[in-house]
Amino acid sequence: MTEREGPVVATGRGRVRGVVTPAPAGFGPGGAVAAFRGIPYAASPVGELRFAAPREHPVWHDVRDAAHSGPAVPQNASRLNAVMGHRVPDWDEEGCLNLNVWTPADALGAGSTPRPVLVWIHGGGFSSGSGGWDWYDGARLAALGDLTVVTINYRVGPLGYLHLPAVGAVNLGAQDQGAALRWVRENISAFGGDPGLVTVGGQSAGAHSALALATDPDTAALVRRVILQSAPLGLAPQESDDAAATAAAYVRLLGLAGAADVGKALRALPVEQLLEGFGQLMAGLTRSPGDVTPVMRPVLGGPGQPGTWQRALADGMLDGKDVLIGTVDTEMTAFLALDPRMRAFTFDEARDALSRLTTGAPARVEPLDRDVSPGQAFVERVGDLFFGDGTTKLAAHRAAHGTPAYVYRFTRRPDPDDLGLGCPHCAELPFLFNTFDAYPDAPMLGAVDDEDRALGRAFGGALAAFTATGSPNGEGLAAWHPYGGGPDPCVMRFGPRPR
Repeated sequence: MTEREGPVVATGRGRVRGVVTPAPAGFGPGGAVAAFRGIPYAASPVGELRFAAPREHPVWHDVRDAAHSGPAVPQNASRLNAVMGHRVPDWDEEGCLNLNVWTPADALGAGSTPRPVLVWIHGGGFSSGSGGWDWYDGARLAALGDLTVVTINYRVGPLGYLHLPAVGAVNLGAQDQGAALRWVRENISAFGGDPGLVTVGGQSAGAHSALALATDPDTAALVRRVILQSAPLGLAPQESDDAAATAAAYVRLLGLAGAADVGKALRALPVEQLLEGFGQLMAGLTRSPGDVTPVMRPVLGGPGQPGTWQRALADGMLDGKDVLIGTVDTEMTAFLALDPRMRAFTFDEARDALSRLTTGAPARVEPLDRDVSPGQAFVERVGDLFFGDGTTKLAAHRAAHGTPAYVYRFTRRPDPDDLGLGCPHCAELPFLFNTFDAYPDAPMLGAVDDEDRALGRAFGGALAAFTATGSPNGEGLAAWHPYGGGPDPCVMRFGPRPR
């Protein structure tokens, strides 16, 4: 898609100039999309602002170029590079708290109808990712659904989730997300979006974050609908004592345990040294097979994470909000397909490992399917533990209380599939954004044909329709009924033929 210099929009901190891209064939009625990339929503977290809550960005007076994505937040390489494809590091502390907006070009005109807004949060285990990557380019999704699409950066790894309350470091990544959502409420109308019709969505860690934003009393009023893709609802809450112990180990690795002022010492270190120490911390962990729990993640009771999702559900914090939730067919192959222990597992070893993951609960580890190998059975059950079971529980709760959710299962598998991934964690992302060309070396995607591109339009179109109306049904889309519970609960399957 070719771009040309686009309109200027005034935000609360200054003006930005975007670019205009013609909508590709097959996406929407043919109108153009305006893109505004790399817009700062908070001050750069450098100097005294490293390990501090997000602060308002200073005002700028010239028109700011928003043609290109801003830098990612500092981070280590993703643990899913072998599945999703490798990315060249593009991070920088300076300017990393930025977001991106795609909106129909005609939404910027005076008197135009405000568009529904999707604020989408990337995954990455709270340790990697960027809303500015071409994987998540929102142009096609905005055109397909006549939406305003927003993607965001937030601090990850030690810069975002190191737990040191004494220096102000508590759930900083979650605080960034809240700041970005408030920016949307205050500024999105200037981009043609409706601030009162905001869907918060995300995948994996981003889905965890979207659910937290929708149920946190500090941000819940900003959210109308929620999209949860592969939400890790089986992830055990991070207690503050455990997070503090991890932080202490990290500080020792950096050689700062005896520092008179740990916060000052941390802020003085080069960011590369902080990332190197985090890599050493992860490499030094001894984990049971199947344990993919992020080393640093949101802490229960801290900002942005006031309680568990189960408590929020019971307290009615999702009442009045539309919910769409789903998983992919073989979630855990992304993490475990290349683990040599899976090939050598016996059923007894698989059972023991599952018992450790479920704190010894036998009902969750028996019986194993003996029609497949022990490793395959283990991978399937761990996927249920981290992703599938919680999805079913949330949907069943909604159905029982008369506010059903829409539930999907994404099943498309790559061809070829040399790694035996099946349909792994993250497999649906190229289809949501229809950004197939951004994954030139992704084993999870493989070769793409016309049937795949049609699947992308169907999947993206359904989630766009949900963003707009609260229902993923619409012209040209397969009928999708709400989840009803029981033996035939209505789960929409997105594969070669959505049904």
